[in-house]
Amino acid sequence: MRSSIENRVSRRKFEKEPITSQEKENIICFVHQLNEASGLTMAFMEDGSGAFEKLRKSYGLFTNVRSLILMKGKKGDKDLKEKIGYYGEDLVLAITDLGLGTCWVGGSFDKDELPVDNGEELVCVIVVGKVEAPSQKEKIVRSATHRKVKRMEERIISDQPLPQWVQNGMKAVLFAPSAKNTQKVMFEYENNVLCAQIADDYSMDMVDLGIAKKHFEIEAKGKFEFGNGGIFHLE
Repeated sequence: MRSSIENRVSRRKFEKEPITSQEKENIICFVHQLNEASGLTMAFMEDGSGAFEKLRKSYGLFTNVRSLILMKGKKGDKDLKEKIGYYGEDLVLAITDLGLGTCWVGGSFDKDELPVDNGEELVCVIVVGKVEAPSQKEKIVRSATHRKVKRMEERIISDQPLPQWVQNGMKAVLFAPSAKNTQKVMFEYENNVLCAQIADDYSMDMVDLGIAKKHFEIEAKGKFEFGNGGIFHLE
């Protein structure tokens, strides 16, 4: 399995030292490439700390937030939230490979402090920064806010034994982050067709669907259609 899938964990405590110029350039390059591929308008913000200054005691207990990636796109894009999750997780895994910490943040920040053009929608942000080994405080927060990871059998419905490629994809899905660790994305494999869906009754659900699809694709070697209930096609 790709190492960044296993190594990525949501980090809320960052070092005061900002990321280096080279790390910044790499991230901006990743963002540009993914925007080109997706039609999104994601943007790196070197200092977005102002969006968190009033919310330091909020859920998640963020510390030393500085650099952000604004996860945004055109308001008219019907698949906007799913694309944010799908391409954003590509970005998160690339940043993890750089040795930096990240965290998806859906609501505990001040949107008014962040620049968004007319016609764009800011869905969420990804916090980025240098990290040390998780502190005891972080471990306590993580254990208090995260439920146990669901088993593969709880995430997929099937009318037959799962082929190896489905098992490979599902193993990666179990590592996918989700809002409040709800792990709501469900997969279905019936009549040799695999699809992914989510209840979509929470603001970040479609983002979570995109993230889970990306994880599955990386290990199963194929491509999902966009949309709730989108079908997977093997390469």
